Amino acid sequence: MTIQKVLAGLTLAASVSIGSAATAQDQQFFTIGTGGVTGVYYPTGGAICRLVNAGRADHGLRCSVESTGGSVFNTRTIRQGELDFGVVQSDVQAAAIAGTGAFEDDGAYPELRALFSIHPEPMHLMANADAGIASVADLAGKRVNIANPGSGTRVLAEALLSYHDIAVEDLSFAAELSSAEQASALCDGNIDATIWAAGLPNGSTQEATSTCDVVLIPIEGAPLDALLGDNPAYAGATIPGGLYPGNPDDISSWGPRATFVTAADTSDDMVYTVVSAVFENFDNFKRLHPAFANLVEEEMISSGITADLHPGAVRYYRERGWVE
Repeated sequence: MTIQKVLAGLTLAASVSIGSAATAQDQQFFTIGTGGVTGVYYPTGGAICRLVNAGRADHGLRCSVESTGGSVFNTRTIRQGELDFGVVQSDVQAAAIAGTGAFEDDGAYPELRALFSIHPEPMHLMANADAGIASVADLAGKRVNIANPGSGTRVLAEALLSYHDIAVEDLSFAAELSSAEQASALCDGNIDATIWAAGLPNGSTQEATSTCDVVLIPIEGAPLDALLGDNPAYAGATIPGGLYPGNPDDISSWGPRATFVTAADTSDDMVYTVVSAVFENFDNFKRLHPAFANLVEEEMISSGITADLHPGAVRYYRERGWVE
């Protein structure tokens, strides 16, 4: 091989390397905070990323998903600038803006912005069949998982217990397990019951009800009526009978709605691109998880949303004629 050919090869390799570096440099990377890998938040983030990444050659955005502690963690981490987007319960969104509940020490976060809401999240009260638990009132004196600190479920679990006049100290053991840990703990007999909120259906409940004798306990009655009356971010819900093994009857419940949020200073163009990726491929999005099957586009831009819509999202919604 002549020296000219060697030099030509090196020049070509260098140009390819420089071109690759330029392409990588032109891409913008962002991360979505979700929840435990067996819940619905993680695949929700994955579904959004899948649609965004499908068009990355055109818009230059590349999305990744991070499994996190859940809604409260995601909101705080967005505020700190360490996450770009997050899936957050509607009640956690409202509390963050107001600086109440889990965010009392953080102070109000009026710069939180919403893109859209997603699926409803009924509360699941799962108990071992032989634990002697037929209602929320029976949780006193039992070993109960109230979810990991930093999760939206933890906020809901504490509210549920409070409206039934049960303090955390009234439980014989208050576990703080993530959604990925609760099914095995329940089936191994390490806890009697677990409380968590999730879209339908979800992997953790499916795992528990398929592995051992676990029943879903109805959440209803005067305490729940009072809770819903005091908290408009929540609504009654039903877990359909037959959705999970061993649970043939409809189960009364309640819960928030999952929402997709970011910070006010996130680029309008980035938000516009993310929103466009979802709604321009909406039929595909609905097929990416059973919890999305009954979503209605126009409802998603208002239901469960207390934060202001991000201007990048509003730009897209105006183009579609959904907002003025």
